[in-house]
Amino acid sequence: MNKFLLSAEGLNKSFSGFKAINNLSFYLETGELRTVIGPNGAGKTSFLDLITGRTKPDTGTLNFENNDLLPMNEYEIYRLGIGRKFQTPTVYTDHTVFENLYLSLGGSRGVWNSIFTRIKPEQKQRIEEVLEIIKLTEKAQWKAGALAHGQKQWLEIGMLLAQNAKLLLVDEPAAGMTDEETHRTGELLLSLAGKHTIVVIEHDMTFVRQISKNGRVTVLHQGSVLCEGSVDYVQSNEKVVEVYLGRKAKTV
Repeated sequence: MNKFLLSAEGLNKSFSGFKAINNLSFYLETGELRTVIGPNGAGKTSFLDLITGRTKPDTGTLNFENNDLLPMNEYEIYRLGIGRKFQTPTVYTDHTVFENLYLSLGGSRGVWNSIFTRIKPEQKQRIEEVLEIIKLTEKAQWKAGALAHGQKQWLEIGMLLAQNAKLLLVDEPAAGMTDEETHRTGELLLSLAGKHTIVVIEHDMTFVRQISKNGRVTVLHQGSVLCEGSVDYVQSNEKVVEVYLGRKAKTV
């Protein structure tokens, strides 16, 4: 029995001769909030693509809750409980915040069927719980398109919660946010850690320090794990400073 929620071993993936993932091994325990950093082209997004089935590795193994992900389609992996939030929010802009969460609730349903089906009390209760978690209760009846950028990011995280995702893959949530929005996003992710397992890809090292104070940071470089450990250990690692952080490491 694999003790890890997610385990990847010896993953390799090439695109037209370019090796995006190079003998990558990665292990994630249930309840972890893991931050993944690295320079552009390090393989961060490609790794998430492999986890979610958007692309398949050339070699290696990838398991989630002892399920082999490699032969599965994207929708099958989604149904296992792996949810992904992309850097650019993908919300239903013409629907309200409440409706966005309703459309994301766990269970198979079409958009039109969802809209014209009477909501059940337990569904309404779950949506209200998620609204409270993401601090959008007062904007439940706002059109999602009218939300500020940070609020759209929080809504999309809420959609993953409504989906009952066991593993949340969150890609650069702080991108384009104000300092206040960034800090609130960090507080949101920290409040979810332990109850949920989360992988966050990020470049903002101030934000990384905020969300990784009690967790581990994985540094990718040229498709492989360069370094892994506490945020202090990573920021003081000479190889990490050389290939990614540079002088920033001394000032953050």
